[in-house]
Amino acid sequence: MNWDKYIRGFITYLKIEKSLSINSVEAYTRDIRKLVFFLDESKLDLSPDNIKKTHLNDFIASINKKGINAKSQARIISGIKAFYKYLLLEDIINVNPAELLESPKTSRLLPDTLSIEEINQLIEAIDLSKPEGQRNRTILETLYSCGLRVSELVNLKLSNIFFSEGFVKIVGKGNKERLAPIGSIAMKQLKIYINTDRQSTLNRISKIVNRKSSEDIVFLNRRGNKLTRVMIFTIIKQLCQKIGLKKKISPHTFRHSFATHLIEGGADLRAVQEMLGHESITTTEIYTHINKEYLRETILQFHPRA
Repeated sequence: MNWDKYIRGFITYLKIEKSLSINSVEAYTRDIRKLVFFLDESKLDLSPDNIKKTHLNDFIASINKKGINAKSQARIISGIKAFYKYLLLEDIINVNPAELLESPKTSRLLPDTLSIEEINQLIEAIDLSKPEGQRNRTILETLYSCGLRVSELVNLKLSNIFFSEGFVKIVGKGNKERLAPIGSIAMKQLKIYINTDRQSTLNRISKIVNRKSSEDIVFLNRRGNKLTRVMIFTIIKQLCQKIGLKKKISPHTFRHSFATHLIEGGADLRAVQEMLGHESITTTEIYTHINKEYLRETILQFHPRA
């Protein structure tokens, strides 16, 4: 049974009605493809409107047998539920077989956070004599100063930086916009990079090819194109190796550290939620990995009978 037309409609729904990012749309699509592959493997020639809850339960059992962890299983089930919700809205089905599907319980493992000293060590390890040195320093300063997701960083535009106001406009998940304050150090590094290394790159490649598509993008590679997410991971991984940092970190660690350091410094959780662009305060709480000593100090300071 060909599911392509249903999947194409689902993709359009996710992009237009739900305003999801490309990465999110691709993740949902992969989840549905996994279900289709399972049906093919099981020799079940079924269309989406013929699927029963028993079929979906068998599919979940199959991914469990393959050793897929609970978090990934929960994400796949979420994708299946979204797909059948779309089919219901479009009147392609009358009964939603995914409505009562249960997701496995997942533990919320907090990622490593960087101390202020470790962040300084990573930044100081950058060789500014290299062509990409100033750019890489600016990347780390901006990640930490604004608490950006890696996708938000690589898509950051010059036209969305407001130096006089001290804010950057971020286009986050679901194309939702927010304003994020940017610190003086990050602003200084951005100005240096934009006016020197970035401009040199544009001057050099303009003699070869016109890069209109990336002329408003802040962080460019040596060919004048937008940096990839993988490149940001690579930059950070190499710096960790250089200073001998054993923690397992990624660009997201800077976002987590941004939130943690703000909360530990006394920032209001709602303000941090706004800066991170979270819809739910519960999501923000996951990022605020607060140590026991800090909690104790908070209680001693604010509790009336402490």
